Amino acid sequence: MVVSFDSIPHDKLMACLRMRVVDRSVLKLIRMWLETPVVEPGGEKGEPDKWSRSKKGTPQGGVISPLLANLYLHWFDKLFYRADGPAHWAKAKLVRYADDFVVLARYQTPRLKGWIEEKIETWLKLEINREKTRVLDLRKEKASLDFLGYTFRWDRDLYGTGKRYLNVEPSKKSIQRERERINEMTDRRQGCTPLPHLIERLNRHMRGWANYFSFGYPRKAHGKIDWHLGYRLANHLKHHRSQRPYRLPEGMTYYQHFQRLGVEFLRLNHPR
Repeated sequence: MVVSFDSIPHDKLMACLRMRVVDRSVLKLIRMWLETPVVEPGGEKGEPDKWSRSKKGTPQGGVISPLLANLYLHWFDKLFYRADGPAHWAKAKLVRYADDFVVLARYQTPRLKGWIEEKIETWLKLEINREKTRVLDLRKEKASLDFLGYTFRWDRDLYGTGKRYLNVEPSKKSIQRERERINEMTDRRQGCTPLPHLIERLNRHMRGWANYFSFGYPRKAHGKIDWHLGYRLANHLKHHRSQRPYRLPEGMTYYQHFQRLGVEFLRLNHPR
């Protein structure tokens, strides 16, 4: 379930913040940030610019928007796990990251759904993003859940026994974003970057990606990222380093050459 903060009144948000922050200067700064005016450029016919100052919502992409979401939805967490909350009468669990959360329960009853909608929309004055919210039964064939960059689904084991296991792996969107990031790091603008520096920068980035996606079974994703990294590096050496064609050492493949240069491929350095 994904919630939108576009409808939250600033006064309600500030009241919540005053329960956690006592420094008046900080509270004043946050209110000024929330109420920063928005300027819409005038038309082509010399129309004046339009100024507006919102009384609700948080700026999209704001640096502290995730922090405000955590502070505000903290009270939803408290109600959820209270003695009279669904954590007890529905045996449900809440997993939340900022304004994106998943409710896990054996049975998704109308009572549970109604409780969540009432607390989010009526009590907290937020909006539920219906397009990104759904009820999912992972036990069904081909059902999957994407959350925080991972895909969760039940798959049959690879040994042909017919048993199923919970497969957790990087999502397709995460893999695609990583490919795009590698493209940026190996494009023609890096042609003047010394090769050892470029490789060290790539290794540092790949280690960070692998550390985040170390949970579950990322081996297939590692293979896809390694192939794309090798392809982009080979293309970079052949087309972006010099006007003369790049020559490999005799009897050596690009993959072996990159290993000798110090490239840390994921399947070799994170064999899981």
